[in-house]
This record gives sequence, structure tokens and C-alpha cells, in this order.
Amino acid sequence: MENFEFWHKANIIVHVATGMVALLLGLVALTTPKGGKTHRKSGTIFLYFLTIVVITGLLGVLIFKVNQFLLVITILSGYNAYSGMRVLKNKTCKINFQDILVGLFAVSSGIYFLYYIKNIGMIWSPLIIYSTLGALFTIVLYDLLRYLIPRKKYGNLWLYEHIYKMVSAFTALLAAATGTVYDEFQPHSQYLPSLFGTLLAIGFITYFYRKNQRKQQNQKIEEKTITKVTH
Repeated sequence: MENFEFWHKANIIVHVATGMVALLLGLVALTTPKGGKTHRKSGTIFLYFLTIVVITGLLGVLIFKVNQFLLVITILSGYNAYSGMRVLKNKTCKINFQDILVGLFAVSSGIYFLYYIKNIGMIWSPLIIYSTLGALFTIVLYDLLRYLIPRKKYGNLWLYEHIYKMVSAFTALLAAATGTVYDEFQPHSQYLPSLFGTLLAIGFITYFYRKNQRKQQNQKIEEKTITKVTH
């Protein structure tokens, strides 16, 4: 029993410590020039630490029987980070069975949680529970449906997906932290970071969309100029 308690405490310490480091790395990635060396390096290390956070979170739920709601937050943050990096690597909507299996696992975890709360009763804020599950199901559904998008029309969607998913992974981790530390301010301490993350992602996506539009317009102007000169 003492050994069990020791490993439980050790798991919590690792979970909290790696979570704090992941948040700092995520903040660096968010505030440095996108595509730059610092952004890429901090983003990559963020994923390593987030992986440890996910693993220790799952151990806490499945073995040490702590707050079951951590399962949903952990899966949401982990899945967004996984999918966000995969889309950056592949930059295509070509069908990938590994990604499909990971998405189905994430949905299965969410369904398990719905079954769990049905049996024990609603002991957490419905606003937090259903918004978190809704976010998880929505992003997985999109990932499954995007295979239907013609590859020629997919274009730069990978960039906007990457932005949204990585920001969401960061803010889900932040929401889990603030919701735990400031439990007395629930549900505000949990949904406000998520709301902030959504607005931040929209801001980044809008900025890069307009930037890409200007770039395309300049390329068309250059092409027309070259055509006129050659003729």
C-alpha cells in the first residue's frame, strides 16, 4: 500500500512538473516568429513534454483512479497536439490509417467518459464536460471528413489546421492547470483559458490567411508583368 501511494505521488509530481515545462515551451512557441528556429525547436520539445503529461495523466486516471475528467482533457490536448504535428508533416488530406485509428481511439475515450458520468451522476460542471467533449468530437470528425476534400482544393488548409490544433493543445493544457489550481473558481477557471485559446487561434489564422492572400496576389501581378515584358 505504501509503495502504491509512493508511485501515485511520484506520478503526480512528474505530471505537474512536465505540465509546467510544457506550458512554458508552448508559450515560447506561440510568441516567437512562426517557422523560425526557436518556434520549431520549442514546439518539438513541447510535444515531448506533453507526451509525458498525457501518459502520466492516463496513469492517474486508469491506475490511481484520480479525477476521471482528466481523461477527457488529457485526450483532447494530446490528440490536438498529435494531429497538429501530423498535418504539418504531411501537408495533405491523403487518407492515413494510423491517423484514423488515433482519432477513433480519442472518440472511444470520450464515449467511455459519457458512459462513466451517466453511471455516477453529473458531479462536474455540465458546461465544462459537454464543451470539452464537443471540442474533441468536432476536431476528430473534421479530421475524418477532410479526406473528402479534393487534394487540389486542400491548399493551405494544413497550415490553419496546424495553428488551431497546436493552440488548442496548449490552451487545453492551460485549462487543466487553472481548473485544478483554482478549483474554487470553477467553471470560469477552466472555460476562460479555452475561450482565450479559440480567439487566439482565430487571430493567428486570420493573419496568415491574409498574408497568403497578399502573397498570391503579388505572384499574380509578377506573372502578368513578366508576361507583358516577354510579349
